[in-house]
Amino acid sequence: MESTKRGTARAMNPEEEDDELEISEDLQSPVEQVRLTVSNRDDPTLPVWTFRMWFLGLLSCVLLSFLNTFFAYRTEPLIITMISVQVATLPIGQFMANVLPTTKFRIPGFGSREFSLNPGPFNMKEHVLISIFANAGAGFGSGAAYAVGIVDIIKAFYHRSISFGASWILVITTQVLGYGWAGILRKYVVDPALMWWPSSLVQVSLFRALHEKDSRRMSRGKFFLIAMICSFSWYTFPGYLFPTLSNLSVLCWAFSKSVTAQQIGSGMRGLGIGSFTIDWSVIASYLGSPLITPFFAIVNALVGYVAVMYVLLPLVYWRFNLYDAKNFPIFSSHLFDRHGQPYNVSAIVNDKFEIDLPAYEKQGRIYLSVFFAITYGMGFAAVLATLSHVALFNGREIYEQFRESYKGKIDIHTKLMRKYKDIPNWWFHLMLFLSLVLSLVLCIFMKDQVQMPWWGLLFAAGLALIFTLPISIITATTNQTPGLNIITEYIMGLILPGKPIANVCFKTYGYISMSQAVSFLNDFKLGHYMKIPPRSMFIVQCAGTIIAGTVNIATAWWLLTTIENICQDNLLPPNSPWTCPGDRVFFDASVIWGLVGPRRIFGALGNYAALNWFFLGGALGPLFVWLLHKAFPGQEWIKMINLPVLLGATAAMPPATTINFNSWIFVGTVFNFFVFRYRKRWWQRYNYVLSAALDAGLAFMGVLLYFSLSMEEISVSWWGSAGEHCDLATCPTAKGVAVDGCPVV
Repeated sequence: MESTKRGTARAMNPEEEDDELEISEDLQSPVEQVRLTVSNRDDPTLPVWTFRMWFLGLLSCVLLSFLNTFFAYRTEPLIITMISVQVATLPIGQFMANVLPTTKFRIPGFGSREFSLNPGPFNMKEHVLISIFANAGAGFGSGAAYAVGIVDIIKAFYHRSISFGASWILVITTQVLGYGWAGILRKYVVDPALMWWPSSLVQVSLFRALHEKDSRRMSRGKFFLIAMICSFSWYTFPGYLFPTLSNLSVLCWAFSKSVTAQQIGSGMRGLGIGSFTIDWSVIASYLGSPLITPFFAIVNALVGYVAVMYVLLPLVYWRFNLYDAKNFPIFSSHLFDRHGQPYNVSAIVNDKFEIDLPAYEKQGRIYLSVFFAITYGMGFAAVLATLSHVALFNGREIYEQFRESYKGKIDIHTKLMRKYKDIPNWWFHLMLFLSLVLSLVLCIFMKDQVQMPWWGLLFAAGLALIFTLPISIITATTNQTPGLNIITEYIMGLILPGKPIANVCFKTYGYISMSQAVSFLNDFKLGHYMKIPPRSMFIVQCAGTIIAGTVNIATAWWLLTTIENICQDNLLPPNSPWTCPGDRVFFDASVIWGLVGPRRIFGALGNYAALNWFFLGGALGPLFVWLLHKAFPGQEWIKMINLPVLLGATAAMPPATTINFNSWIFVGTVFNFFVFRYRKRWWQRYNYVLSAALDAGLAFMGVLLYFSLSMEEISVSWWGSAGEHCDLATCPTAKGVAVDGCPVV
């Protein structure tokens, strides 16, 4: 509810704004994209603490937290982002502004201040805060809280126990720990005009477009409703009646007894040639909605994907049999022994939840599918390639921008924001202190559940703190965000091998604390551009994150304790969606980096020591491109070679599969090249709305099917519900290797 003393000013309408205000050149933003996108006006009388904002914001946060956690366990996980809420809440907010009573009233304890459930038209600032709430619920675009994966692997893969209290502390502290130091860094990476955060401009553009007057016959709201109903209705088929529609692999049907043909044709376990889908959950899984991904990013991903999947992989598997590739499936995230059998991880874990070395020596080294091994090598290269590329191509620019920003030069947007009360630094200090103390309580008094020593927590937090500023500057100026996940798990694997949960906890505190800090700052820049009072931003971000984390772990706990054999794909029925592909990869990482340790996988004691050369290749690759650019400055295409993007194109594989990539690339090309080029007015009005509607319809039907049918164990059984029909795609092709259900060559 909003005090009516704040006024009942009308909602801002971009069409009525004159952004070409007569302002001095010194106050103009030095970044052209910002000058073209962000309004130079502000109306500080617009109410933001309204009943509508709190109701829709909290509802959006809880709903997205639940849905993103719910879908994270499914074979085709769906991440519903804040864009869906941006589009959906606009007509709802306008409807509430039309029907809620405007009666003023007083609340005991607030003196003579008057409040109203409806202080005026639904305005853009309310809409921004609702979306910030939703963004917290969507994990800043990454789905459920990362630490939920730790709980998943403990309970569903290692079959050990962890209390709900320890789980909650783990999730909440890893989500908010980085906020403390991020807030202190705001003056370096939010206030300066040259720290412009490119991704936030997309949101600014969408907000302004949505708040245009829309009097056409087919308004955005009407289009959203129609498309959502269609998406909702259609998902009945791939979601329940005809699941095979999710993965239509023609070659597998044509060659039902050929291992090689199914390896080539399977979209779930092979190269995916000839496979396609008519299921939005498959198209938008892992990579996000292709409708909101710029075409140049799709092209970069396409080049890297084709190079790895259709050039490199066939060569190393069929031509060179690298790492005894034919002993194992061509595409798998599982772990194997030297005979091609699934590795019995439980047998090498002792009662202390640590590695049992005699049992490990008896079972032998861990083997990976050749594709899984290649993706680790690509990950090694991408980490250093990102740092090297940014240093060579953007280093001078970043340095000069940071030096200028340090001088305190402000633009019109920073000047306008100074009308609002700033956030006291002690708010951030207190948040940092409380989250650190709570984390230490977890590591000291519940160490038997998480294995993490107190010094490991401080080390991880120190790493995150050191990297937050440089990576924030890189993100704010180049829109590239190097990750610390591989670095952190490698470091902890060398320092403390044999403890799988300690490794993933260290990775989460080191990597996610930094990542959350960068996301926190990115949202603050969005609030800066939209002229949202800083204290309102802080409260909404913190409240949204804590609520979202709580809903995340509560939903996860419910699913883990009610669905039999969840995440055990070898024990689930063929058409079960609860295979947890993301958690499978997370579990494998805990075994590789934590339980067994990098020395026994990527060191002299393992099979994959040669993959460490990818670190060197990743560091030197951008240098080669940079030298080539300097030698031939007239060839503009050379500068367009972005090795971090090319090397990271397949970073989502596994758990993503070829059918996800093929369908994502196809749909993205149709909408963001052909429709964008030849039907630009339609694209401008409806593209983002369609994406949000497809997400929303699918999400609601998915939950409805689960509660109405799956929980009651009501299912259909026929050819169309028996999966992809590519059972032989996981078979080895080496002579003499015998695996259940596979022909022996």
